[in-house]
Amino acid sequence: MSRFDISQPFLSKILNDIGTGKIQLPDFQRGWVWDDDRIRSLIASVFQEFPIGSVLTLDPTGSDMRFKPRLVEGVNSNNAKKEPDTFILDGQQRLTALYQALMSGTAVSTRNARGRDILRHYYLDMMKSCVNNDTDREQAILSSDEEHTIQIETPDGNTQIIDLSSNREQYANNMFPVNKLFNDADWRQGYNKHWSNNQDKIDLLFKFEEKIIQTFKQYCIPVIELSEVPREAICKVFEKVNTGGVTLTVFELLTASLAAEDFQLREDWEIREERLKEHSVLKNLENVNFLQALTLLYTKTCKPSVSCKRDTILRLTRSNYEEYADRVAEGFIEAVRFLHEQKIFDAQDLPYNGQLVPLAAILAELNNMERNNLEVRQKLTRWYWCGVFGEMYSASTDTRFANDMSKVSDWIRGSAEEPRTVREANFHENRLLELRTRSSAPYKGIYALLMHKEGCKDFCTRQSVEFQTYFDDNIDIHHIFPRSWCKDQGIDRNVYDSIINKTAISSRTNRRIGSKPPSQCLQEIEEDTGIYTSKMDEILDSHLICPDFLRKDDFEEFFNARKEALIEAIERVMGKKVSRESNDAMDSSDETV
Repeated sequence: MSRFDISQPFLSKILNDIGTGKIQLPDFQRGWVWDDDRIRSLIASVFQEFPIGSVLTLDPTGSDMRFKPRLVEGVNSNNAKKEPDTFILDGQQRLTALYQALMSGTAVSTRNARGRDILRHYYLDMMKSCVNNDTDREQAILSSDEEHTIQIETPDGNTQIIDLSSNREQYANNMFPVNKLFNDADWRQGYNKHWSNNQDKIDLLFKFEEKIIQTFKQYCIPVIELSEVPREAICKVFEKVNTGGVTLTVFELLTASLAAEDFQLREDWEIREERLKEHSVLKNLENVNFLQALTLLYTKTCKPSVSCKRDTILRLTRSNYEEYADRVAEGFIEAVRFLHEQKIFDAQDLPYNGQLVPLAAILAELNNMERNNLEVRQKLTRWYWCGVFGEMYSASTDTRFANDMSKVSDWIRGSAEEPRTVREANFHENRLLELRTRSSAPYKGIYALLMHKEGCKDFCTRQSVEFQTYFDDNIDIHHIFPRSWCKDQGIDRNVYDSIINKTAISSRTNRRIGSKPPSQCLQEIEEDTGIYTSKMDEILDSHLICPDFLRKDDFEEFFNARKEALIEAIERVMGKKVSRESNDAMDSSDETV
């Protein structure tokens, strides 16, 4: 059975139905944005009988997805019915432009070439409209300002400003207002009377009526109307066609759906967003992430299978959202506390933004006693780091979210086996050589791991990297053996730029290191700060750095020892062995170039 019908109604009927409210927009559709040039070009296309594309509509009575209706911009609400017979899915810009210019009877609200808001009235130069040259006919569309003032070019090449605010001036200058195209009888009668039935003017008007007015009245637009379409199919349509060619997000679609239940999702989210983003680690949190977490919690609680797929989110009702939104918001706050424990304080240092979704949902499902239980916390921590170092969220798929939501909390409670993220996570030894920038999750993970598990201290200040130190001292990842020194020694860049030769220190300390060899730098820091050698050794140990190799400027021994120390640290948080691929880290570097 076909789910759509194709018809070719007259343009005049479509515009009339827009004016009476029979045809409306779903409320989520973005605003009208066409500029003056595009409107004039569209009008010209119609009277030149060029196709302007089809229109896609939806029969709201045949869909299981309700939308709050909105009148097309420019329609007088006093003259329109409240409930539409048809929704415009694709074609809003064209139909709005034509309705305002041809039917509204008021100035068209548009923009100029510079994007400035302006009001325009449109006229057809009757002389140019009736010629056969397409270039001249394109130029026959003229727009005036709000006061009907227009600038025209005279035959001698000069410009003339004329006032078309009265019918008399319109007749005198042979300028036909486009908003009279479907209601032209009075204007044509007045035109003939103005020119005292001059035969040349009668001929011009007859030719104009035949070529232009009748063209508009007989112009048809192909309309594809969807009916009895499930919401999944409607969502697919919205992914393909919508205002400006920008894909509508699931948040925008759900906003429209819940508006039909008199619930303003966007306003609710904006309030929650402001509160959540007070925490730096959540500053990249998106509205879709919130909906995903909420849907995970809702389906885990009420449905036979856990999901946060697009179609599942779109089936949320107002009562579903209101029942779980506060718990999910609390889950994200708990996620902030958890991440701070892992020494992740800022969104730029978050290995996977996507992993926030199941983390918040899981924490929302757990009660306070469970969240604060040491064994529960340890398991949750293990799951988190397996996700990071196993790079399980490199593609933040709905399936991964759902599987973790389904299994992690049950595993934590002892009623299920290890979730796939824990079971399948694997870290390879030589992956360390490939980690050179913060664009990869394991790179950020090691950064946080040094601060979290090892409690590393700054070389100069001796302070542990805690929340306040992180922001006050601009803690970041910096080279241990300076880059310029390594370059002078002929060390492969892919080796000295890897995470193995980097650690978390303050920008102030990094400036002190400069390009000096480590032995010299350590001696100067000890002398300037009064730090004993034994104390400095403790600080270096907290960074998983062997002091002896640093004091001897022995890069190779330092590198291999630190690589092994990092591997052991990763094994501790993942609760499993790292895959060993080589015994010689320096020799294996060629494979990673």
